[in-house]
Amino acid sequence: MSLTRIARLTALAVPAVAALLLMTAVPAAANVALTTVSTDPYTDAQAQHQSEVEPDTFAFGTTIVSAFQVGRVSGGGASNIGWSRSGDGGATWTRGFLPGITTSGGGTFGQASDAAVAFDARHNVWLISSLGISGSTVNVLTSRSTDGGLTWGNPVTTATGSLDKNWIVCDNTASSPFFGNCYTEYDITTAGDSIRMKTSTNGGATWGAALAPGGSHTGLGGQPVVLPNGHVIVPYLSLSDTIRSFRSTNGGASWNSTVQVSAISHHDPNGGLREEPLPSAEADAAGTVYVSWSDCRFRSGCPSNDIVVAKSTSETTWAAPTRVPIDATSSTVDHFTPGIGVDSSTSGTSARIGLTYYFYPTASCTASTCVLDAGFISSTNGGSSWSSATQLAGPMNLSWIPNTSQGRMFGDYISTSVRGGGNAYPILPVASAPTGSTLHLGMSVPTGGLAVTGGTNTAAADVAATTSTTQHRTVQATAR
Repeated sequence: MSLTRIARLTALAVPAVAALLLMTAVPAAANVALTTVSTDPYTDAQAQHQSEVEPDTFAFGTTIVSAFQVGRVSGGGASNIGWSRSGDGGATWTRGFLPGITTSGGGTFGQASDAAVAFDARHNVWLISSLGISGSTVNVLTSRSTDGGLTWGNPVTTATGSLDKNWIVCDNTASSPFFGNCYTEYDITTAGDSIRMKTSTNGGATWGAALAPGGSHTGLGGQPVVLPNGHVIVPYLSLSDTIRSFRSTNGGASWNSTVQVSAISHHDPNGGLREEPLPSAEADAAGTVYVSWSDCRFRSGCPSNDIVVAKSTSETTWAAPTRVPIDATSSTVDHFTPGIGVDSSTSGTSARIGLTYYFYPTASCTASTCVLDAGFISSTNGGSSWSSATQLAGPMNLSWIPNTSQGRMFGDYISTSVRGGGNAYPILPVASAPTGSTLHLGMSVPTGGLAVTGGTNTAAADVAATTSTTQHRTVQATAR
């Protein structure tokens, strides 16, 4: 995500040093050229190779870093965490694999999962948060780079237990009273997915006590964002099918009780695809928080999802979600897994937003007929109107992506980074047809990035639409 800002091994050892990637175009029945930035090199028998899933990204200045699972294991996690990095604003990319986590990289964990990226401007440290998995033990780890994301050290243990769906962010506003604080969120699966927060004041080298928000706080997929005043807002998916948020106003010394962002109306995609309406969140330069998820409220009878965006009206109140007008509510398209990015140098009616998502062109499909695509849409006025949508990748058959105990998976989340005044950079899992049992699902980026443009494609008429009947479902509390 941008400055303002989505298993199990015995394997081939892969050097952690970065290798310069050739700028090769990836064929796709889409509207943009893609560049491959990583592929799965492992051969351990536990995983489904070659597969890379669930990327996060973060941009600071001309540097963009992404991290993701490499070698997805059906039961949970992956053979390792991979990373891709550009130091020239997305023109060229290097790649590598984190050391010291799984046995693939000289560590002791069987699998790794749930990578998230942050940058600490005060201490000049890049951070990748991940899960290290050994049976029922799942620890939150933090890998650190002090040379701009070119090399990474062995991980710091951030939290121990049976944990899930971690995320990380740092306070990069020099005028903030908490400049240089970094915050990690996760949930405890053995405590009903109770949420915890930890704070670091030294670039992720050590972490403070685990603190819970006030009141009830069970859920997963929290994505903390830091406001210019140093306050931290954490939207998350509650186990009661709502998006909620909580905050800290004192640098993580304590966390307030949760408030509701919005109820959810959600259609589970067909074909056995693994998907939940996890939120994707970022903040603009004025401290407005944008939260996006998949929701069917604007479609009568809940036959498929739109992507919706809710904006904060204060640190504890939220406007009603609006529909991103990718296509008409009468279309057959099912949209899900958004990754929202906001240009942190912009705000309000000039806020520049990039939104990447996946979709089925026809929601009514089966495991053998569902077709998976990726798309992008943008706004230059804080989401009041949007550009036309652009297809980035696809069509992909579901059999081209790895299977898990919870369905076929390209990732529980994805991410988009919007550089200040520049283009948007989503890192995408893009698949081609397997060769026998060998998958071909790697990480790609739109070559040169995607222009953030506006348009007259507005959702205003949909804001007042009658909310459709909610398709009740049980949130999958243990995701990994």
